[in-house]
Formats: sequence, C-alpha cells, structure tokens
Amino acid sequence: RRALAQRDRGEISEGDLHRVQDDVTREVISEQCRSGIDLVTDGQIRWQDAQTYFAGRLEGVRITGLLRYFDTNTYFRQPVIEEAIRWKNPVTVEDYKFAAGASERPVKPVLTGPYTLAKLSHDKHYGNEETLTADYARALAEEVSALEAAGADLIQIDEPAILWWPDQFPLLEKGIAQLAKGKKKSRLALYTYFRGAGKILSRLSELPVEILGIDLVEGKNDIEAIEKSPPAKTLALGILNGRNTKLEDEVKTASLVRRLWKASGSGEMFVNPSCGLEFLPRETAFKKLELLSRIAGRANQEEK
Repeated sequence: RRALAQRDRGEISEGDLHRVQDDVTREVISEQCRSGIDLVTDGQIRWQDAQTYFAGRLEGVRITGLLRYFDTNTYFRQPVIEEAIRWKNPVTVEDYKFAAGASERPVKPVLTGPYTLAKLSHDKHYGNEETLTADYARALAEEVSALEAAGADLIQIDEPAILWWPDQFPLLEKGIAQLAKGKKKSRLALYTYFRGAGKILSRLSELPVEILGIDLVEGKNDIEAIEKSPPAKTLALGILNGRNTKLEDEVKTASLVRRLWKASGSGEMFVNPSCGLEFLPRETAFKKLELLSRIAGRANQEEK
C-alpha cells in the first residue's frame, strides 16, 4: 500500500512498484508454505480488488469509482462496460509463472467468474446481462486456456454473487459452461462464499467443474444437506471463518471434516477458509493457515 501511494505521487517508478510486488508475493508464498498447507496462491498481491485486475485489462472496460464489496467493509472499483468486451492477451499468466517459480508447493491461480464480474459491472453497452456475462465468460475461457498452457492444472473460479441472486442461476450456468471450454486437462474449482449455498447446492453440483467450494461458516445448514445428499463433485469445505479473528476448535473441526469426507464418498477433499483472508490481520491469517494444516493432518490421521 505504501508503494502504491508512492507511485501515485510519482515518488517511485513503475519498475520500483513491480519489485515491491514481487518481494511481497515471495513473502506471502513463503508464509503459506511455512504454515503447512498443500496448495498455495500468489496472495493476489497485485490485485487492487477482485474485479479490477482482470476486468480492467480487457478491451471495452473502464474502471471507475469505489463501491462496497457485498456485505464486507472493503470496496472495489467498478468496471464500466463502454464497448464490447474483448480479451487481448493473458492477464494472470506471468503472475502464475512467477508464483510457481517462487513456491515449493503447487500453486493455483484464482479468477473471478463471469457472473460475478458482470453483476458488479456498470453496463453502458450491452443492455443485456446474459450477453455481458457471455462475453466475460469468453474472455475468461481465453485466460483459462493460457493458464493451462503455462502449466496450471487446477484453476479456481470465484462466484460469490450467485448467492445474492440465486434466481439468476441460468446466467451463471451458461457463463461457466462457456468458461469451461477454455480448458482441456486442467481442473476447475468453483468457489462460492459470504453466504450458504443450500438453495442452489444441487444445481451447482451439475456445473462443468471438478471441484465445488462451499462456505460452511455462513452456510451451516449446508452440512446436513451434504450428509444427506452429497454433491457429485470433489468438495472444498470452507470450514474456518475468514472474516473473524477467533480460532476454531481443532478437534471439533477435524471431526466435522472427517464426517463430511465419509459422507461424500470421495477419495479427495479440500479444506480452506470460508473466503479469502484479506479481511484479517496478517498474523491472524497465518494462524488460521497453520490451524487449517493441523485440521487436515488430524482428519487424515484419524481416517487411517
């Protein structure tokens, strides 16, 4: 943040800013590896927010003023659609390559999905949410293809907005189907968060993705639904509260993970925070990751 402010004031160069971003990215990757987790991200250090980084690098999109990001105390700069959206070149590929080269653990790139991008944009061109979502999805399909070519074998797609507007599920469905055309052998992980997914859980399980991420902190009622009728996907359970500094009970949470693992009938299950950890102080975020690693280890050990 200090470096960004210095760049805005003209006190440092763009190259200086990039070096700071590189250094901080290395730091957060190192922290993730030290915490013991198996799959890391680049920390999205270069992102101003979940919308701006990708949308702002597409043709036809201009970034404007700040709006509140769902029900959080953070803000995003809204993309304004002034012309038809077009993907020009990879946005996140060099970031992924840098992270993969700096990590001793596998790295997963993260993208905001087409429905959420469309829903949080101000459309001055299309006048039609379906067409807007479809063009975002086509751009994201190009990005997914480029990431796969760069070596990414698991790509996370974040779609929190669908939990606010579940009646628009057909838009999400078409967008994810279009996006999925960009991949060949890589796996897609679709994540929802900030609310429970219970009302659309069965429909989410039918989307063309391999992994389904669910917020079980906000969606406690989804636990019973998963046990009764587990989705036919590899599940990623959001079991630690990414917006609260309190540390969860390790034994109880590991027991819940083991229970849901057995219910799912899957040989593989992911555990993760309920959402990104940018809402927590850095030290607390690290403690959450360490706890997550211990929970996964305990669930694995007791399963054996």
